[in-house]
Amino acid sequence: MSNGTAIIVGVGPGLGTALGRAFAEAGHPVALLARSQERLDRYASELSGHRPVRGFAADAADPDSLRAGIAASIKELGAPDVLVYNAALLRPDTPTDGDDPGWVNSLAVNVLGAKVATETVLPALRGHGSLLFTGGGFAHSPSPEYASLSVGKAALRAYVHALAGELSGTGVRATVVTIHGAIGGGEERFEPSVLAQTYLHLHRQDPKDWRPELMRD
Repeated sequence: MSNGTAIIVGVGPGLGTALGRAFAEAGHPVALLARSQERLDRYASELSGHRPVRGFAADAADPDSLRAGIAASIKELGAPDVLVYNAALLRPDTPTDGDDPGWVNSLAVNVLGAKVATETVLPALRGHGSLLFTGGGFAHSPSPEYASLSVGKAALRAYVHALAGELSGTGVRATVVTIHGAIGGGEERFEPSVLAQTYLHLHRQDPKDWRPELMRD
C-alpha cells in the first residue's frame, strides 16, 4: 500500500517545515497548513522533488477555516495516513492580565484547533494511521509569563491522553510529543530536523509500542 498524505497543521520555517521535509522524503504526499498562502507556497517549493507537497491556507483559530483547509488537502492529495497538529500561539501574558479575547484566541489555536483537526481527519484515516501533536514543557512546568500557552499545552496533553484512550484498539494512534526545550535553540536534540525524525519514527512504530505521550528532554 502506498503512503497516504501527511497533513501538517501549523507550518513555519522551523519544525513545521522540517516535518514536511521528513514525511515527503519518506514517501508521503504532504499538505502544509498555515494562514499565509504565500509562505506556504514558498515552503512547498523548497520541499518539492520528493512526493507532492502543497500548501493550503487555513486559520487554526477558526474551526470552519481549518476544516475547509484539511478537506481541500484530502481532496487534492488523497486520503491521509498522518496528522501532525503543530499549531500554537506563543504570546506573553499572565494569569490575571484581563485580556479575555486574547485568551479565547490562544486557547482556540492551542486546544480547540487540535480537536477540530482530529475530528476532520479521523474519518478519512480508514482505520489506521497516526494523530501526532506538538506539546511542550509548559504543560508540566507552567510559566507565569506565558500563562495561556501553559494552560493550552496542559489542556492539549490531557486531550491527547483522553483521545488515545478513546481510540485504543481502533488501529489509529494518538500521541503528544512533549518537548522540554527550545526548538532550534542550539541544542542538537531540539533541532527541527532531529525532532521531525522523532515524529516519523512514531508514525512507523509498532502498535505494541504505542503510548499517548513521548517526552523529549
